[in-house]
Amino acid sequence: MPALLAMVSLPLLAAPREALVPGGVGRLALGPASGPRPEVHLDGHPVLVRKEGEVWAAWVGLPLDLAPGPHPVEIHSGTHADTRILEIQPKTYPVQHLHVKNRHMVNPDPDELARIQREAATQNEVKTLFRQESSPPLDFIAPAPGRRSSAFGLRRTFNGEPRAPHRGLDIAAGRGTPVVAPAGGIVTHVGTFFFNGNTVFVDHGQGLISMFCHLDRVDIRAGQRVRQGERLGSVGSTGRVTGPHLHWSLFMNGTPVDPALFIDAR
Repeated sequence: MPALLAMVSLPLLAAPREALVPGGVGRLALGPASGPRPEVHLDGHPVLVRKEGEVWAAWVGLPLDLAPGPHPVEIHSGTHADTRILEIQPKTYPVQHLHVKNRHMVNPDPDELARIQREAATQNEVKTLFRQESSPPLDFIAPAPGRRSSAFGLRRTFNGEPRAPHRGLDIAAGRGTPVVAPAGGIVTHVGTFFFNGNTVFVDHGQGLISMFCHLDRVDIRAGQRVRQGERLGSVGSTGRVTGPHLHWSLFMNGTPVDPALFIDAR
């Protein structure tokens, strides 16, 4: 009977849907929460650990380029060290063909390439932050209403030329549609980027970071703490776009994961 009760209550937990595939999320139960918080790493990157009921649980972001098969996760608790294995299953993402009128958004000139490289360094620094937070939120809501126009992981071509996979979720909505924080956190960066346009980063704690791109306007500032549902800005078409929409990326332990896993019912 206790096991049955545990199964019945599981869907009530505010947590993402587990998916042991490249670009997915894995969960590891680590042991009783009466002990110290364990430290967990995947490929040297710190992993989110939080107390869930009577146990510590680790939520691991799985890189898009992670090969199928067993992958070790390192766990340290006090003087004790352990290794757990996540068995990653293969997943083939569909191909998406897009046409962009501005050729510079497909083949930038040397000055634009230099700008892109500078911006990439800034974004990499922001998306790999690991801020200690006792209990990072996992009960996310959608940041904007609208149709999901491009799923996470799509293998993309722009004007017939292959480019990097889609590392976020696109939500099609009219210009000016409010964009809100899907969970509480701290705004760590606000900027305008070549490809991403007007962009906001929100740090939810322990390496769980949201990025919102192509905004028409931004209504918050860096350093501001936001609550779930608080307005960040509005949908726009800045940067490399084919029309107004919100691009939402979600990073865990430095790697992009599928945001849909956090807002779809388990």
